[in-house]
Amino acid sequence: MWYEDIEPGRVSELGSYTFTADDIVGFASQFDPQPFHLSDEAARNSLFGRLAASGWQTASVFMKLNVERIERNKAAYIARSETPPALGPSPGFDNMRWPRPVLAGDTVTYRSTTLSKRLSATRAGWGLFQELNEGFNQNGDKVFEFTANVFAPVRLAGAA
Repeated sequence: MWYEDIEPGRVSELGSYTFTADDIVGFASQFDPQPFHLSDEAARNSLFGRLAASGWQTASVFMKLNVERIERNKAAYIARSETPPALGPSPGFDNMRWPRPVLAGDTVTYRSTTLSKRLSATRAGWGLFQELNEGFNQNGDKVFEFTANVFAPVRLAGAA
């Protein structure tokens, strides 16, 4: 989004994803081959007690749904005959946590809440906003969160 269009307090629902056993094992086999991500049998002897998704998989699903949100926003600008903004980079994130495991069969619903925004002190023509990104399982338990810092281009010179 353009910096001017970002509003602190705005909540964006990103969508949901069901983590199947096959998806969990497939991701873990490639990217996080810890035993409790690879088989229900191995997971029985772990803190999780059953097959659990990698935290990196829950983060990857968030990113997929977030990119889909970006594409929807871009399409909305175009539908209004407005120029969509260039995608801004992220200088990083803070406090990524997985407070509860995501188990095979869980459906996680993701959302982003804009916390704040300010003009960049080091990059002319750009603002910086902060979002709290969260995921909740089908029982309403928080299973994933982090705070992202993202650059957004300023549409109007001198905007605040």
